[in-house]
Amino acid sequence: MYNENNIFAKILRSEIPCDKVYEDEEVLFFKDINPIAKVHVLGIPKAKCQNLQEFILNSDKETFSNFFKKISKVVDMLGLSNNGYRLITNSGDNGGQEVPHFHVHIIGGEPLGSKLG
Repeated sequence: MYNENNIFAKILRSEIPCDKVYEDEEVLFFKDINPIAKVHVLGIPKAKCQNLQEFILNSDKETFSNFFKKISKVVDMLGLSNNGYRLITNSGDNGGQEVPHFHVHIIGGEPLGSKLG
């Protein structure tokens, strides 16, 4: 069950501030407060979903497609398209998910080597 008190839900309700990179009606992208690379942005859908699987199963085709198109838009905005970046999503305890709201990490701006994020 989705926890309305997770930190990303509070960010979406503007109860906790964030350094926004991009926002529209369906998505929010903001800088990670503990970046592991020169560029480290988190992207979250505004839908209430705990992980990628839940997002896939509970989203219509347009919502799902829009989220990934917005990832591409943000990657371009951040200037990462030409030199590359890493896109990561963690799911569940064993996957290292720290916040129970589906999100992606966009990491780049430098050679990443074996950094996992």
